[in-house]
Amino acid sequence: MDDFTKKDMEEALLAITSMISKTEKAKGKFAQGTSQHTLQKNRLKALNIASALILKELAESDVLDYYKKEDFKKALAPIASLIRKSEKAQKKLAQGTWQQTMLSNNLKALYIASPLLTKALSEISTRKEQIE
Repeated sequence: MDDFTKKDMEEALLAITSMISKTEKAKGKFAQGTSQHTLQKNRLKALNIASALILKELAESDVLDYYKKEDFKKALAPIASLIRKSEKAQKKLAQGTWQQTMLSNNLKALYIASPLLTKALSEISTRKEQIE
């Protein structure tokens, strides 16, 4: 949990779980094969990976055994996109509104998830080098 407290991680997990739920609902509104459906599918996978990484930090489980290096690489772009879009949207909202608070919590979670993804990629690379 390097730079983050257990409380930070627990709050991030709640926010990511909420984002997963909302993304699942949004995905169901789009026809399979459309770009919107694919976008939601990719976000959903990235958020699930982020959730697993946060759980790994909290419980010391090894999520690296469940996902491939390519999964982590693919998760970086949707997480970065969610950060950019959330930052942009947050600027348009009045301070203290529930929407602004929600986006603030989501951003905190995404700011935790992003370095965890990078760390996981590094750990996978290190493991692979040790095996070879």
